[in-house]
Amino acid sequence: MFVTKKIAIISGSNRPGRVAPAASAWLQQQLATAHVAADIIDLAQVNLPFLPEAEPPAEGHYTHASTRNFAHLIDQYAGFVLVFGQYNWGYPAVLKNALDTVYAEWRGKPVATLIYGNHTMQADIAIRLVINGLRMRQLATNIATPVPASNDATTVAATLDPFAELVPPMAAEFAALI
Repeated sequence: MFVTKKIAIISGSNRPGRVAPAASAWLQQQLATAHVAADIIDLAQVNLPFLPEAEPPAEGHYTHASTRNFAHLIDQYAGFVLVFGQYNWGYPAVLKNALDTVYAEWRGKPVATLIYGNHTMQADIAIRLVINGLRMRQLATNIATPVPASNDATTVAATLDPFAELVPPMAAEFAALI
């Protein structure tokens, strides 16, 4: 049996009508059945200005309360799942800003992705470059799915349910690394 681990599912979109909250809730429920505790961090609800610090995040000299609060929030978790839609063959700016705002708090932690879109391969390539730059450990098990027909929870769940079989291996990887 797995030991309960505390990870964060980062809902990485702030657009109106976004799918990320419903996809994040689906993943949270799936991970719970695999004995992994997961909280959701919704970037649309996090007060995170666009790169406010004068020094690079790798220096760790956070002068703004918003950055210190975000650093504390991220530092609480042993791993992450980034949930986001493919935007123009990449990923949302709000997610890039979150990843670029702090550094040490991400470093060395395992990370997986749940990407939805018509061209998830390009978004996967783009996010992997940043994950590598942050020295995070990308899990082998990630989910790439078509865009759900709507953002309501039932439709999103129906789109994601065929991928539920990937969640136990993802949970096992988290359990082995954290």
